[in-house]
Amino acid sequence: MMQKIVIKMQPKCGRCRTKAMMIAAKASGSCVSSVELQGENKNQMVVIGDGIDAAALTSSVRKKIKNASLEMVQQM
Repeated sequence: MMQKIVIKMQPKCGRCRTKAMMIAAKASGSCVSSVELQGENKNQMVVIGDGIDAAALTSSVRKKIKNASLEMVQQM
């Protein structure tokens, strides 16, 4: 089932945003169809896909970005 995951993060630079998006795009065991940044400061990452483990994805992003929290998981 497709799901939409929103992760709020506070990257320090554009390169950190790119790293976070690459982590989301390569999420293991899932089929990610879309990764985009939203919000006025590009501080929300929206991941749409099938079979994504939201907690594991947030943990992986937190290892690189330090400040990342899971905001929303919605079934589509």
